Amino acid sequence: METAAAGTAASAAERALDAAERLFYQQGIQSVGMDRIRAESGLSLKRLYQLFPAKERLVEAYLERRDARWRRDLAEHVERHEDPERRILAIFDWLGEWFAAPDFHGCAWINAYGELGATSDPVARQVRLHKTAFKEYVTDLAARADLPESLGEQVFLLAEGAMATAAITGTPAPATQASRAARLLITATRRP
Repeated sequence: METAAAGTAASAAERALDAAERLFYQQGIQSVGMDRIRAESGLSLKRLYQLFPAKERLVEAYLERRDARWRRDLAEHVERHEDPERRILAIFDWLGEWFAAPDFHGCAWINAYGELGATSDPVARQVRLHKTAFKEYVTDLAARADLPESLGEQVFLLAEGAMATAAITGTPAPATQASRAARLLITATRRP
């Protein structure tokens, strides 16, 4: 009996998160109320608040879940390449594909921070956790390519700038431009 109840709760939470992610990412967090999440998820408002006692908690859960998927998808793409330097540049290939997707609305964490970072410590914490994990991943790729940590930090900043610029311009071109800049950094670092 407990297993069925846990499964039902998990299913309801997934439905709520699916609706929240779709709406928050497309329309912005502040413009979407809990009643809209309720309508999209098919859950009662009472059930929604049982699962997520406050909208802020739903936003945290949305960012946590999206983070796990985003970082997993990026790593799967990058790890297809054997050459350590190519792995670094593969970040930008993946970003370019993401930027070109018809449902691309910018970086969910930059967007969330812009909307709530100054007023919500839990949301700001989720954004910082995501950005720190991404930065550590990039600096680890640099280390595996026998490149300095500072190069990884610079590549991270190029990727972050590409994300913000792609959202504003509505074009995937910033990924290509950032990739070229990363290649120049790698070449300059390798030069004796």
